[in-house]
Amino acid sequence: MRLHFTHALSVQHTPAIFIAGDPALDFLNSVATPVDAPVEWLDDGEGLLGWLGQAQLVPAPVLKKIRAQSRRDELDQVAQRARNLREWFRGFVEKKRGRPLTRDDFGKLERLNRLLECDESFSQIAAAAGEEGSAFELRVMRNWRSAEALLLPIEEALARFVCSQDFTYVKVCEGPACTLLFADRTRARARRWCSMAICGNRAKQASHRHRSKTAPRSH
Repeated sequence: MRLHFTHALSVQHTPAIFIAGDPALDFLNSVATPVDAPVEWLDDGEGLLGWLGQAQLVPAPVLKKIRAQSRRDELDQVAQRARNLREWFRGFVEKKRGRPLTRDDFGKLERLNRLLECDESFSQIAAAAGEEGSAFELRVMRNWRSAEALLLPIEEALARFVCSQDFTYVKVCEGPACTLLFADRTRARARRWCSMAICGNRAKQASHRHRSKTAPRSH
């Protein structure tokens, strides 16, 4: 099921949707049709910055710094790259979901490995957050040299997803118009909807209307 959102609505001031249970699928859901019309959260550079902040993939001070030091067209170009990455990875997930990955799939992920080679992460000793235990902890840090670095935590999230998620339980919402993806981690693996409050409730209402129409009338 390939998605095409050429005329997706821009809703930079609307909260993004985080129902997938994994940052990688939340990234794919940054363009979606949760109700009736397709919605695009990464339509430009500001949209990308807003989504990354809501997803908590990039610290707020870093977003502020990159916004201040980057031209608008630079940020827009990075947003375009993010959308291209999203649609490439969506194609991979849609083709592979419902069954586990195998070693034969490795070659299809070469693009992601090439992107990860650009990461400038490093380890640094920092004061431990808790009061008990060691006074220090080793934290993984990242150099944010340009707007291009905004893609690095997204690429890392996709890589972690591939290496840790069982694709057998990656599903798409059963809502008639909904395109949201999620990882089904329920005990019985019986999750059907992106949200019971949205698509689940709409399905119940539709079922109730159908039963009301088909029920025999008493005379």
